[in-house]
Amino acid sequence: MLMKSEIIPIACDHGAYQMKEFLLNKLIEHGYTMKDMGTFNTDSVDYPDFIHPLAKAVNEGEYERGIIMCGSGNGAQITANKYPNVRAGLCWSVEQSQLTRRHNNANIISLPGRFVEFDMAWEILKTFLTTDFEGGRHQVRVEKISKLL
Repeated sequence: MLMKSEIIPIACDHGAYQMKEFLLNKLIEHGYTMKDMGTFNTDSVDYPDFIHPLAKAVNEGEYERGIIMCGSGNGAQITANKYPNVRAGLCWSVEQSQLTRRHNNANIISLPGRFVEFDMAWEILKTFLTTDFEGGRHQVRVEKISKLL
């Protein structure tokens, strides 16, 4: 379980800016310490410019987990998963959020800013932050993710 004393970075593009602001405020209200890595308005930007720094920081162990968003969540997730120590899961339901933590030990959640209502995104995110990795048979699978054949 993620301790609230840990800093959680959050980043998005213009397509998810409003969702990011909503979630950022909810997290702060619930006692989480946040690092806002942008974007900081609705002006059109390229999502990799904001996702790469967050994913790199998680990859290098600066942060345990992170939150990323773009319009569909796909571009953000694809970008983050370029890093060998990142396991970013695209989640649009609570059940997916649970499974990406329990079975994949995801350390970054990617949310689709244009396809999920804000209140649902909050439920998905709360689940991600409070669900533990099961380990066991899943540990072997997670270890194989970054291995190239």
